Amino acid sequence: MAAVPFFMLFELVPITRYHLLIALAIFAAASLTDAVDGKMARKYGLVTDFGKLMDPLADKLLVIAALVGFVQLNIADAWIAMIIIARELLVTSIRLVALSGGKVIPANIWGKVKTATQMSVIIIVMLLCGLGFTGGVGDICRSVSYWLLWAAAAVTAISGVEYFIENRALFRDR
Repeated sequence: MAAVPFFMLFELVPITRYHLLIALAIFAAASLTDAVDGKMARKYGLVTDFGKLMDPLADKLLVIAALVGFVQLNIADAWIAMIIIARELLVTSIRLVALSGGKVIPANIWGKVKTATQMSVIIIVMLLCGLGFTGGVGDICRSVSYWLLWAAAAVTAISGVEYFIENRALFRDR
């Protein structure tokens, strides 16, 4: 008998609303510590080029993990996740191109708004879906979640276009 891969064990656990509430607590704690460590780094002059690259990457991975879970649970359309993931890959690629030229591009205001929007929406959606409302209230919660996720995808797309326009000179120089 072949061994079952570790990640497949999660398929054996039925996902209940309590799982979403636990995920909400973990996600909210990770989001909060991300905000706090950024403020502390700026306050105490501990901002590094490594931190400028890795902090946004950690944010992206946190958001992508939540979105993949939402798609698996039929909370979000795959298109929402793809729009957000595509933007994140585009921005990461732009940062890598800049880095190859010796330039580090920190997050701009649009990136910060995008991250705050994504994390806030994910927390609200986890809360709405995790409370397990049924009937008309449940339908309203699912509808609100759906539109909030599309709004986050729209902000994400706008921030990606703005980021590309702001850094288009990187591609002219090559």
